Order: sequence, then C-alpha cells, then structure tokens
Amino acid sequence: MFALADCNNFYASCERVFKPWLRTTPIVVLSNNDGCVIARSNETKALGIKMGVPAYQIKDAIDQYGIEVFSSNYTLYGDMSNRVMSMLGSYVEEMEVYSIDEAFLHMGGFGQLDLKAYGEQIVKSVTQGTGIPISMGIAPTKTLAKVANKFAKKYPNYKGVCLIDSDEKCIKALQLTEIGDVWGIGRQHAKMLAQHGVKNAYDFAQLPKAWVRQKMTVVGERMWKELNGESCIEMELAPAPKKQICTSRSFGHMVTDYSELEEAVSTYVCMCAEKLRAQKSCAASLMVFIHTNNFRSDLPQYFKNYVIKLPVPTSSSLELVKYALMALRLIYVKGYQFKKAGVIITEIVDEGAVQMDLFDNVDREKHAKIMKVMDALNSGFDHRKLSLAVQGSGRKWKLRREKLSPCYTTNLQEVIEVRTDR
Repeated sequence: MFALADCNNFYASCERVFKPWLRTTPIVVLSNNDGCVIARSNETKALGIKMGVPAYQIKDAIDQYGIEVFSSNYTLYGDMSNRVMSMLGSYVEEMEVYSIDEAFLHMGGFGQLDLKAYGEQIVKSVTQGTGIPISMGIAPTKTLAKVANKFAKKYPNYKGVCLIDSDEKCIKALQLTEIGDVWGIGRQHAKMLAQHGVKNAYDFAQLPKAWVRQKMTVVGERMWKELNGESCIEMELAPAPKKQICTSRSFGHMVTDYSELEEAVSTYVCMCAEKLRAQKSCAASLMVFIHTNNFRSDLPQYFKNYVIKLPVPTSSSLELVKYALMALRLIYVKGYQFKKAGVIITEIVDEGAVQMDLFDNVDREKHAKIMKVMDALNSGFDHRKLSLAVQGSGRKWKLRREKLSPCYTTNLQEVIEVRTDR
C-alpha cells in the first residue's frame, strides 16, 4: 500500500501559520513579481477566482470581499515543507518527497494495522505539529493513491484520509474521476481518449492493454496497470540529479543600472552553484538572460541571452560568477528598463567524471576548499547566506555576509578572507 500526503492550499496555509486570525479569511498568494495568482485558500476558490489570473483583473474582488493578498515567500514555504516532510518521515521507513507539498509514503509491512486509523493519526499529528493541514490518500498503487487523495481533500467526512482497499471502492473512485484528472494524463491524451469515448478513469482502465500501449506507449500502459491495481511505479527514495538548473527572478522595480544587474546575476549563479555542489555535479556551460517587461507596450523592448561554454566543468561559485558576468557584459545594452534576469546551468556531469583541460590553470583544490567552507557556514546559519558579489569598480570578488547576527562577525572574518582577481 502507498499513501500520498498532500498539504492543503500549501502557500496560503503557510501564511496562516503565523497569522491565525486569517483562518476563515480568503487569501491569495501572488507570483514573484506580484503578477498572477499562484495559490488560493478554499474561501477564495469559492468566490470563483481562478489560478493564474492576473492580479489587476481581480482588484475589484479583492476590495469587495476583503481578500488578503500576499507576495510569494519561497524561503518560508521551503522551511515549512521541511518541517512537514520531517514529521511524515518519522511514521514510515520509506518516503519519497514528490514536490514541495507532496510526499509518497510506503505503507507496506504494517500487517494487520488499521491503515485508515493510522492515516488519521498522521494527518492529525502533522497538522497540529506544523499548523499545515494535510490530506492523505491510501491505495495499492501510487496512481490510485493520487485518486484517493483528491477525495480526501474534497469530502470532509473522510476526516482527511481516503482509503481504497477493495475492488468496490476502486471501481467507484475511478468512475467518479474524470480522465483529465488522472495522474500522468496530459491535455492531448485526454482529448484523444475523449474522442474514443473515454470519459473517466474507469473507462480508461477497461480499455485493452494492447490498445493503450499502441496509442500511449509504455508510459500509458504503466498508468493503465496502476489503475487496475498493479503497482509498477517504484518509490524514488533519492531524487535523481538535475540535468539543468535555473534561477531567475522578476524585479520588484524596473532596473536600468548595470551594477544592479551584476549583483542579481551574481546571486542567481551562486544559488545554481550551491545546488550543483549539493548533488555532487559540475556544469560545462551556462546561459545568462535579461529582458524587459513585454506587458509594457509603452516602453522599448529588449530580450537577449548568451551561452558560455566553460573550459572545464565546475561547481565553483568563483568560476561560475566570472563567466556569468562575462556573458552579462556581452548582452547588456543601455537605455532599457529591465524586468527580469536569470541564469541557466546546463551540460551537468558527475563531479567524478570531469574531463580536465591540459591548459587549465585554476587552483581547483583551493576553490573546492573555499566552497566547502562556505556551504558549511550556510548550513550552520540556516537561511542567512554567504554569497559572492561584485565589490567595487575594480571587479574584485569576495565572500559577503548577508543578514548575519553580529555575534558571528568576528569568527567569519577570521575564517573567510578570500579575494581573487577577475
């Protein structure tokens, strides 16, 4: 048996944890640049406000219904997610973190334990311990657990847990699940299946297996098997290394100053490098992009990116920042008001399979030690990060302290004193 634990309205629930007086107030959370709705509370959903709608289009509804509006705070959401996952992991031996607000729990080996009661215990404990309400679906396969979870969210009588443990329950659940709501069924496949008279998950499960494989390849056949109770999607206990890493942000205001773009790009590439080191990988190329606000037709528009192939794959922030700013200098043009910038790290390889260059003159051992110290300090200081940034017009680099308590200042100055030429 598998369980899918899913946080209810996660971003909105995170905001409510520290503002309990908003538990019955409609809430929306907006995207990075406060442009679109990316999360809604149940009260907001009841008002008919759709996901992804631009904020300016619901301005009247916000005033009329007293909707509380929040800018996205991903540092907070990440921290709350870690708390939820930590508590969930204490109840089972195997857990797969599927997304920031979802996790699969392997419920095998529980013998004659009442899974419904055990699920309710988990839901109650995690909700009380973190302040984040969760729902849980339990079934013989991961796809059926996804189906069960939707019913747990929709119907309060389930007390947060829906258990599919019989053929009768499975058939009823599949008949009430539209084909487009099945995990892994995309828009095009749903359209194709509808043309063949498939309206719900039960209709799909009754199709011949050979037909499904012919029309939807082995992926569709796997979904078909899962809906028929045959588990064939294994637990992924360790996330696969990323093949591409991107960090980008929309600015809160229009940026024209080149130094601001430099600082933003430096920060973004350091975030990418930290993720590289966490998965023990190196990158062989990177792309930097900047663009203006394409919604402002009254302003001149500019969109540009530049890809740099690195001489040797690396995860050193020192190297990656140098090449990222080299790319930025090549694409920056005066006279434009920029709204967004970003860095994409590509051609990622395992750090143990890096092909060295005969003419490489970088002291990679020294860089590795510096990065190790910086990552260790960042880990110890939680979200108060050390990062690399431009220091002065001389284009020198050094490690910079950000939002660190004064009690750490002396130690950091003793440990970190790194400068390297451009």
